[in-house]
Parts: sequence; structure tokens; C-alpha cells
Amino acid sequence: MSNTIEVIGLGAGDIDQLPLGLYRKLKAYQGNIHVRTLDHPVVSSLQEEGVSFFSYDSVYESFDDFPSVYEEIVRQLKEQAAQEYIIYVVPGHPMLAEKTVQLLLEQQDIEVNILGGQSYLDDLFTVLGIDPIEGFQFVDGTSFKRNELQYRQHIVFCQVYDGWIASEVKLTLLEDLPPEYPITIVEAAGSKQESIKTIPLVELDQTAKLSNLTSIYVPPVADDQLNHQFSRLREVIAILRSPNGCPWDRKQTHESLRKYLLEEAYEFIEAVNKQDDDGMIEEIGDVLLQVMLHSQIGEDEGFFTIDDVIKTLTDKMIRRHPHVFGNVEVDTSNDVITNWEQIKQQEKGEQTQSLLDKVPSELPELLRAEELQKKAAKVGFDWNDSTPIWNKIKEEMDEVQEALEVGEQDEVEKEFGDVLFAIVNLARYYKVNPEISLQRTNGKFKARFQYIEEQLSKQNLSFDQLTLDELDVYWNQAKEKNIDS
Repeated sequence: MSNTIEVIGLGAGDIDQLPLGLYRKLKAYQGNIHVRTLDHPVVSSLQEEGVSFFSYDSVYESFDDFPSVYEEIVRQLKEQAAQEYIIYVVPGHPMLAEKTVQLLLEQQDIEVNILGGQSYLDDLFTVLGIDPIEGFQFVDGTSFKRNELQYRQHIVFCQVYDGWIASEVKLTLLEDLPPEYPITIVEAAGSKQESIKTIPLVELDQTAKLSNLTSIYVPPVADDQLNHQFSRLREVIAILRSPNGCPWDRKQTHESLRKYLLEEAYEFIEAVNKQDDDGMIEEIGDVLLQVMLHSQIGEDEGFFTIDDVIKTLTDKMIRRHPHVFGNVEVDTSNDVITNWEQIKQQEKGEQTQSLLDKVPSELPELLRAEELQKKAAKVGFDWNDSTPIWNKIKEEMDEVQEALEVGEQDEVEKEFGDVLFAIVNLARYYKVNPEISLQRTNGKFKARFQYIEEQLSKQNLSFDQLTLDELDVYWNQAKEKNIDS
């Protein structure tokens, strides 16, 4: 039986759990039985009966991460198995949370036979009194990601055998659960050494007894404690749009919601301008609400879902960032923009009649002017110096004056538009967003005007009682006080 490794599971922690056939096989084996770790009660019991073991405990001390440890153990097992038949024993069942066995099964050089062993899960379910059919997730405490955790299911962490791992598990869980959330520590389930203790999550890494027989149980989490998760938000929006939901939400359409998306976007920009973190959280949440409502309407009407929206966006971000997800190399942010536009054009697969056709007519006009100019600039229709732009503004102002003298209102509007268009060009040259710039000025004007109102109110005065020069005194006070928003 050369070139063969037979793998036996030692059970959850008590030699009485070891099947009789496997016990006899281990007792009869002449030579050292290979064992991943000696830290197991069954190993101690067998050693007392004269069974010899070769341990890989020393490998753990030679590497800084578990994947490297497991790969090295497998490498040594294969090297030994090339010379002789060996038995390799592991805690629990070989096919349950045993990475070295999975690595052995993936390789093709050595034959691997799994002879079984008792899983501790049956005893764990019994001691916890849970039915896994309700939803169960088994997680390796040494290797997991927060976004993989399904909190509405029963969760069991294995491999939580020291304080450092327990601390990592605790800190990850605290991202989603309150410190007082009850968790249960189960030690050596099903054995004579079995113990069970329920404690607050925050105390997880403070418990005295942790070993390779330790499991951490997290019971299912109630919906109201998952309000920070995307899946819960999606459920809430679906409920609001359901027959038993909110009448206002139910009657909304893509068309009726258009104005709200614009309003919420500008309110978020206002919060950014004020550097108001709490305001940004609330306002960007309102923008997300609009995205969720539009997506739910799409799902209700059978055209698209939020999954389609997310997949389309994710695919696009990967395609348009080949310098991150592919082999393309870039040196500057301008290279990124150039690649983006080229990829975008390839995706569309169509040539428009004009470069400007893709600028939406629904944009606010200042923003639309900027976008039109940027499109034209990409093909070289742009000034490289600010001097001609300043001259253009003066030229347009003179033409406004001429139109005013003639008294033709339609012509005055056109010439004022030319002035604004030229000012947008100047703002773009200096990398100033005209829409945001004007929004900030509007906010400043509002704040300073309100200051005037407050001062008049304090003195029981009204606007018609003061001249413009007198009102301007209060305006200058507001300006000196740096009242901008």
C-alpha cells in the first residue's frame, strides 16, 4: 500500500466516540501514526495505550500564517507517503473543517483514502438545541470575511482555539452586533469534558478556556438589529411597495420620482459644502432611497431589479478599469480618463452624429454648458490660455450693453447667455465647477440675508424703514463675521 495516505478522524474529544473499527486499526498499526496536532484527548488516551505518534505541531511555529502551515504539512505527508504507507489522523471528521485533508484530496501524486470518524456537529446541535434545517453556517474562525456571515442563520465558529483568534472573531462580529449580544462557548461537545457557557459578545476574548475543541455559537439575529445591512434595506423598500405597504410609495413611478432624485443630490452637495458629516450620511441615504425605489418599481413591473443595477455597475467598473483588474498600465489620471472614454465608445458600438449628442438636455444649464465645452475640448476645440477667455467675457459684456441700448429683450437674453457661457468656460479653465460654485454663492447670500433679517427683528425694524445703504451695513457685518452658510 505504498503511495497511500489513509486519513482517520479522532472525533470531537473523547475516545468513546471513536468507532471500534478505527480504534482497532490505530492500535494495530506498527510505527508512528502521523497527527496534525497532539493537542487532542483521544491522542492522549491512545498514547497511554502504547500507540506512537509523529506530530506536526512544530510546523505551526515555523510559519506566520495558517495556509503556509497546512501546505507544509501536506508537503511533508506526501514526501513520507512516497516511501511508505502512512496513517494520518486529524481532530473530528476528516471532511469537516480540515484544510490539510482538502489539500491532500486536491493533489494527484498520492492516493488518499478517507476512513471516516465522528463529527462533533451532531453533539453540538444536541447541546445547543438547534435544528440546522432552519439555516446553519459553519465558519473557520481563522479564515473568514465579514460579508460572508449570514446573521439570520445559526452560525458556528470553529478553530477559535486561542485569545488572538477569539479577539479577531469578536471585533468582526462587533461590526454588526451590539456588545451585549449573547453568544455561546461550547467546549468538547459530546465528550466527558463538555462545557457550555453563554456570555456577552464583548467578553469573547476574555474567557479563560479556549482550545482546538472550542466552538463559538452565534444565534440568529432579529431583523431590527440588521437595519444597517443592504439586504434589510431591500426588504423594507419591497414592503413599502407591497399591497399592504405605504399608499404614497405604492403610487410612485419613475416619472413621479424624477424631481426627488435631483433634490436629494443637491441636498447632499450642500451637506458636503458645509462639511456636515451627519448631514452627508442622511442625504446620501436619501439618494440611495431613490435608487432603491426606482429599482423596486423596475422589479414590480418586471423589467429590472436592484441585482441588475448592481451587476451592470460592477461589470462596468471592472471593464473600465483594466489598469486595476487587467494588464493595462497607466501613468496619470488623464490616461485613466482616455482609456475610460475609449472603452465606453467600444461598449456603445455606435457613432453619434455629433460629439455633443450624449450631453443630456435635462441637466441644469450651467452644468450642461460645462459638459458641452468638455466634449468639444476633447477634440482640441478649446483655449490653452485664459487670456482669450477673459477677452471673450469682455466682448460678450459689450454686446449685452449694445442689446440693452437697442431694447430688444430676446437679443438681451441671448447676449446674457453668451456671457454666462463664457464664464463657465473660464471656470472650467480654472477647474472650478460652476454649478457648485454658484450653489455656494446662493448659500452665502441666503445666510447673510438671514443675518440682516435677524438684526432687524432684534430692533423691531422692517425693511421698508431702512435705506439700502443702511441695510448694507448689516450685510458688511455678516461678511466680516464670515457668515457663509
